[in-house]
Amino acid sequence: MTQVVLGENEGIDSALRRFKRQVSKAGILYDVKSHRHFETPQDKRKRKAVAARRKRRFNQ
Repeated sequence: MTQVVLGENEGIDSALRRFKRQVSKAGILYDVKSHRHFETPQDKRKRKAVAARRKRRFNQ
């Protein structure tokens, strides 16, 4: 769970910016978008193939 504690003289804009940064770093929006709708078997295979390629590239 992501949370932001406001500082003494901190504005709401900077706190919102920090919150957005933490949410994107945690991958929350990516997870929500991936579970938004039904995924066809073809899309699932394509997504897994791309993830495998990405994983293989970073492990070398």
